[in-house]
Amino acid sequence: MEASPYFSALVGLAGVAVGGITSFATTWLTQITIMREKRLLTETAKREKLFSEFVTEASRLYSDALSHGKDEIADLVKLYSLIGRMRLICSENVIEAAERTMDSIVDTYLQPNRNLRELRQMARTGGLNPLVQFDIAGRKELQRYGYKGRHA
Repeated sequence: MEASPYFSALVGLAGVAVGGITSFATTWLTQITIMREKRLLTETAKREKLFSEFVTEASRLYSDALSHGKDEIADLVKLYSLIGRMRLICSENVIEAAERTMDSIVDTYLQPNRNLRELRQMARTGGLNPLVQFDIAGRKELQRYGYKGRHA
């Protein structure tokens, strides 16, 4: 008859142990989930900032290339450096699209300056946006990290 109090005590201790383990596991899983979400947000923000800088600089250089010749590459260094930073953290698709954008800008510098009539024609045929492929690749890259856009 003395086993009954011991049995009750063991059952009580087992219940406490199960409750403690369950609480620990829940906290641990919650922390892992929070850390994963923070990492994804950080990675997305890092890429979004880098892509934004690239688009801004590439757009500036492309507009300059349409109306100016260039024999020195000093203005292109920032764009090369942005592509270099992309090589550290981005997929091959993004890097290739950025390099094609850079090639397009350099090619535009090597062509004769455009007048307003030529620019109008280029706009009508879609030739005024060398960033299209980069935009697509960048958006896909951001979506891999859960980015849905500012308006989603």
